[in-house]
Parts: sequence; structure tokens; C-alpha cells
Amino acid sequence: MHDVQVLPGPSDPPPRFPPELAECGFYLVIRSDGFVLHMSASAEHLREMRARVFKEVCGAGMDEEVADAARLVASELVGNAVRLCGPFTPVVVQVAAQPDEVLVQVHDPEPAAMPDRRDLPPGNDQSESGRGLWILDVLAPGWSVEPTPLGKQIRCRLPHPTRRNCA
Repeated sequence: MHDVQVLPGPSDPPPRFPPELAECGFYLVIRSDGFVLHMSASAEHLREMRARVFKEVCGAGMDEEVADAARLVASELVGNAVRLCGPFTPVVVQVAAQPDEVLVQVHDPEPAAMPDRRDLPPGNDQSESGRGLWILDVLAPGWSVEPTPLGKQIRCRLPHPTRRNCA
């Protein structure tokens, strides 16, 4: 038998063991700046993820507007993964509060299904989908998509000028 040592990344604090919550399809690790959630995308897990995003962003000293924006961005990204990959898609949601922004990242297993920005405005009757990308453009300008060995990761930075605690 070999001893395995897990080393954190250069800016990551070591993970907390055991995790905050571990159940079938939902594995949550709290970090000092937010959390990492491995989940199977179901309606129940999506509700839990939304609540956790809001709670953690507020707990980091952000105001409700930033917490709502982070919750909406995470929800849109996971929803897109489900539409592209199907129900119970395994996704990883990572939220980290930084001094001047909140970072929301969602990783899904499908590298070929990349988001497609359309030229149609969000209110156009011919546009059946794609409104979530407009939401990302407004709330997290400069969001990006990176292919990974396991799929793709969408990274969104939500800027905030000041830190105010949620009411």
C-alpha cells in the first residue's frame, strides 16, 4: 500500500475532511473563500446549489445583489449543462469570493458542446434559447470557456465595487 498525499494548489487552502455534506450525487467541500460542489444535476440538487451559492457569497461579506447574481449565473451554467448533456449530468460548481469579485466556475463533462453566442437579441421571437448567455454577458462580462481533459469549464467573474453584508 502507498500513502497518498493530496497537495493543494498554490492558492488553495487544504480541503476540509470530512466534507461539509456528502450524499448520493452531492459532495460539498467548504473552503476559506467559498466552496467546491460535485453534484449530479437534478432538480433537488440544483435547489440546494442555489441556496449554497447565496449563503456562501453573503457569508463572505457581499451584498444581496452580488449573491443573487452569483446564484443566477451558477444556475444558468448548470442548466445549460443539463440541456446539453442530459439530466443527472455530473458537474462541479466552484464559488470563490475574492476582494473585488466573485468567481463562479462550472465544469461539465461535454467538451464538444460549447456555448454559442447568437447575434439575435434576447427579446427576439426567433430566439428559442440562448438567453442565459446574455445574462452571463451582463452579469459577468468577459466570461470564458476552457476545454479540459474531462470536459469544459466555464469561468465567470462577477465584479463588485464594495463589500456589504447581506441583510
